[in-house]
Amino acid sequence: MDGGTVRSGLIGPNAVLQLVPVLERAGGPGLRARVLDAAGIGALPDGTAMIEEAEAARLHRALRRVAPGLAASLAREAGLRTGDYILAHRIPPLAQRVLKALPAALAAPLLTQAIARHAWTFAGSGRFEVVSRRPLVFAVHDNPLVRGERSAGCLCHWHAAVFERLFRALVDPGMTARETACAACGDPACTFVIG
Repeated sequence: MDGGTVRSGLIGPNAVLQLVPVLERAGGPGLRARVLDAAGIGALPDGTAMIEEAEAARLHRALRRVAPGLAASLAREAGLRTGDYILAHRIPPLAQRVLKALPAALAAPLLTQAIARHAWTFAGSGRFEVVSRRPLVFAVHDNPLVRGERSAGCLCHWHAAVFERLFRALVDPGMTARETACAACGDPACTFVIG
C-alpha cells in the first residue's frame, strides 16, 4: 500500500446483515441502534449485492467497542447464521448431498476448493490462502474486518464460525474452526485451523 492510499473492496452483505438480528436478540433495539450508530450505518444493505467492505469493518469494530464483553460471542453467532445462509442459498442441494455422502477425506478438499473460489465474498480486498491441507489451515492476509486494529487476542470470530458451520454441515459434524493467529495481534495474517 502506498503512502496514504486506503484500500477498499467489496464484501458479502451477510457480514452486516447476519449481525443485526443477533444484536437485537442480545440487547434489544437499544444495542442494535448503539452499534449501528457507532458504525455510522444509517440504512442496512438490501442483501442483493456486495457492499463496501469498509461498512462491514466499521460494524464489526463498533461491536467490539460498544459491547466488548459480548463481541466475540455475538460475532460468532452472526458467523454461524452466515454459514446457515450460505447453506440455504448459495450451495446447491445436489452439491451438498454429494459432499455429505463422501468420506471426510474427499469432502474437505472439495469444500476447501469452493471456499477458495468464493473467498472474495468474505475476504474483500484481502487475500485468502490455503496454507496447508493436512492439517487444514486457511489464512486471510490483510483482512479488512480487522485491518488497522490492535488487540491482545484474536478477533475474527465471525470468519471462524462461518468456516466451522460449513465444515460441520458438509464434511463432519465434529469439525471445528479456530483462529490461531490474527493480524490485529501483529501476526502476518488471520490464520484458521480447521480440524
